Amino acid sequence: MSRDTLVWRIAPPILRSARRPQRVVERNAVVYRRTPMVFVSGFFEPLFYLLSIRLGFGALIGDVDFAGRSIDYAEFVAPALMASSAMNGAVYDSTMNIYFKLRYSKVFDAMLATPLGPADVAVGEIGWAVLRGFIYSVSFLACLGLLGLADSWWVLAALPACFLIGFAFAAVGMALTTYMRSWSDFDWVPAIMFPLFLFSATFYPLSSYGDFGWVVQLSPLYHGVALVRGASLGVASWSMVVHVLVLLALAIAGLAVAARRVETLLLK
Repeated sequence: MSRDTLVWRIAPPILRSARRPQRVVERNAVVYRRTPMVFVSGFFEPLFYLLSIRLGFGALIGDVDFAGRSIDYAEFVAPALMASSAMNGAVYDSTMNIYFKLRYSKVFDAMLATPLGPADVAVGEIGWAVLRGFIYSVSFLACLGLLGLADSWWVLAALPACFLIGFAFAAVGMALTTYMRSWSDFDWVPAIMFPLFLFSATFYPLSSYGDFGWVVQLSPLYHGVALVRGASLGVASWSMVVHVLVLLALAIAGLAVAARRVETLLLK
């Protein structure tokens, strides 16, 4: 991360002490090179949803209205599933994997015995989770092309949005994982992710929720879905700035908490 970026300038002081987070990313890349199927496993769930809609269920619904125009239902849902794939990749790597390294394999203890600091560990691990989510997004985009759902070059604009989604969920995921007490606490992960997946305007326009639309807007994934959908379909509005700011705030807060917790748990 460049020291001149806006994110770096507004980051909490503990994060500015990060010097070598890329070493953590390199370490994870070497480990996953031997278990590639574990790395790609979370990609398939949103892909199967897309296939079921593109090849079957979507034909029963027809077109839906979005931003004043009528589009195919599969074309409406595809960007939301792409956003979900970014969330999946980031969350899978920033929760149970982090907990195992923190509580059992003591990987973080070994890292902190080197010149790496708590900020390096937090930024590096979150960076790796973001990379995993981004790879899911790129792969999903390739599948959209094969299914004929990526007719416009605008769809490439969805990739930065997916990167930001992964950043937010990875940072929050690692921060919350540092508070986990046992493996049973991870029952909360799918219990939270599945409702987010279903009720973030993923399958229905926000207007379909009526008076409960404000509840949907509390979902972090909703902001990601709105960004990816707008970018993919070439629909820009000032509301996208709000979506970006929400995800960026979650990412920075999660990073700061994760770095502080690693320092508290392992160095104090």
